[in-house]
Amino acid sequence: QVQLVESGGGLVQAGGSLRLSCAASGRALSTYAMGWFRQAPGKEREFVATISWSGRSTYYADSVKGRFGISRDNAKNTVYLQMNNLKPEDTAVYYCAAGSLGTKSSEYGYWGQGTQVTVSS
Repeated sequence: QVQLVESGGGLVQAGGSLRLSCAASGRALSTYAMGWFRQAPGKEREFVATISWSGRSTYYADSVKGRFGISRDNAKNTVYLQMNNLKPEDTAVYYCAAGSLGTKSSEYGYWGQGTQVTVSS
């Protein structure tokens, strides 16, 4: 079992930055690929970014490519999402997940409770 807890969300103006963290407990994160997803009100959960267990491979949704960066520190059992040049359309609840490397929610078996990110215009 893996327990995931996200932090770092908040309110930021357009063009600003936030760094989300996802801390794991219960089992070492190093055995899992990690992903970030988000869900805006009235919309389906969507893929944001993913990183392989080693950190060597990363993939991003087109909507965040060049603005967001995913990284991990397996020694600290923590995954990060650096979000730069934020836009109002980035407003959503952000979830981290542990599982297989992929862009689909079904590829991840463990989920955090989410952290709210709100970007004002």
